[in-house]
Amino acid sequence: MLYLNCLAFAAFAYLLGGINGAIILSRLVYKEDIRELGSKNPGFTNFKRLHGFAPATFAVMAIDICKTILPVLLAKLVMQHTYGEGQLAAAFALLGCMLGHAFPVWYNFKGGKAVMTFLAGVWFVDWRAGLICFAIFVVILFTVRFMSVASMSFAVLFPVALFVLGCRNPITLVIMAVAGILVVARHHQNISRLRAGTESKFYLKKKK
Repeated sequence: MLYLNCLAFAAFAYLLGGINGAIILSRLVYKEDIRELGSKNPGFTNFKRLHGFAPATFAVMAIDICKTILPVLLAKLVMQHTYGEGQLAAAFALLGCMLGHAFPVWYNFKGGKAVMTFLAGVWFVDWRAGLICFAIFVVILFTVRFMSVASMSFAVLFPVALFVLGCRNPITLVIMAVAGILVVARHHQNISRLRAGTESKFYLKKKK
């Protein structure tokens, strides 16, 4: 029953994860389809490159964070109380939410890269590993200024940090490794642009 319940939370998280703030707000606020602009990725980074730190950009971030925290935290609290496996349940729910963001049933299974989802949810799996990897993420982002490199580094290093720090159930480590691989796989176009030297850099202010 433990794993069936975890899968049920993952399914719930998948449906919530499919709600894409970038698509919704690009249509409502700017009357456009973000999937046809910039990098054509319906995510926070592309939205920010197009519109800077406008109110709608913060709203996109808020939607991605809230749709992750709700199912992940709920899964953790319920399963910790019921089975003492809150960390495992959080990992299941986080992966479900990431799959929903990347392959949303609401948008013909074409979504974003699940980076913001990953960043928002890992704290409920292990806040210590999250803190270590987030510090590395910030350093990389503001030195090399490639969001893709910083994001992939975070995704790869989190399961490593989790292994070093230890986790209650080894399945948790497997799930987070799969989540990290998902983030890297979703950046295949960025990897090609990095190799070609055409990848866009990240700046706090919108570049003219």
